[in-house]
Parts: sequence; structure tokens; C-alpha cells
Amino acid sequence: MTYLGIVLSIVGAAIATVFAGIGSAKGVGGAAQASMGVLSEDSSKFGKMLVLTLLPGTQGLYGFIVGFLILVNCGVLGGDMPTTGMGLAYLGASFAIGIGGMISGFAQGKAAVSGIAMSAKDDSNFSKAMVSVTLVEIYALLAFIVSLLVVIAVPTLNI
Repeated sequence: MTYLGIVLSIVGAAIATVFAGIGSAKGVGGAAQASMGVLSEDSSKFGKMLVLTLLPGTQGLYGFIVGFLILVNCGVLGGDMPTTGMGLAYLGASFAIGIGGMISGFAQGKAAVSGIAMSAKDDSNFSKAMVSVTLVEIYALLAFIVSLLVVIAVPTLNI
């Protein structure tokens, strides 16, 4: 019996979770710093600043979901021990959200910082900031969907 399939699966779960989490941590951290500056001047803007600060955090959530589903399917939290081919498929699936989530988390954090600065000067700019920050989210969602579809399909593959 070979354990290569489960090792590859666990590495895949780690890649999805860690890299997407790094992107979210960096994005949320930068946005939180900018928000704190705004809130030190006007605490009434807390709700709007919170929304813009939280948006880069979704990438980490997407990576966690993919990592969790891999662990459920590969025998760690249920399911059967994966073959080497299945392990490679899980590993491949993890790269989409791991790398896509990290890069989009960085980019969304930068967009959020700019949106926070723009909203700090004029509250009427908040909706414009939200649209700009949300546009980056589309690419995190695309990466998540690709990873999710592969992870869901792997148990049915004969590899």
C-alpha cells in the first residue's frame, strides 16, 4: 500500500489553506491599518470601514473550504485513502485557490486601502469604493470555483 496519494492530498490542503490565508492576512492587515487611521479621526465611519476591511478576508475562507473538502475526501476526516492520481488531482486543485487567493488577497487589500482613503474624504464615495474592491473578488471566486469543481470531481474519477 502506498501513502503517496494521501501525502499529496494533505500537501494540497495545506497549499490551498496557507497561501490563500497569507493573501487574506496581508490584505486585511493593510486595510485594517488604513481603517484605524480613519477611525481615529471619525469613529462614526466604523461600519463602512469594517466592510472594506473584511472583503480581502474571503480568499482565506475559500482556501479553507477547499482544504477542508480535500481532507474530508482523502481519508483524513472521512472518505477513502486516495490513489496517487487522486492525490495529484487534489494537489493540482489546490494551486488555483492557493495562488489565485494569495494574489487576489494582496490586490484586494490594496484596492480596499484606496477605497478607505477615498471614503474617508467623502462618504458618498463609499459605493464607488465597494464596486472597485468587489471587482477583485471576481478573480478569487473564479479560482475558488475551479478548485471546488476539481475537488468535487476527484472521487468519481478513475485515476
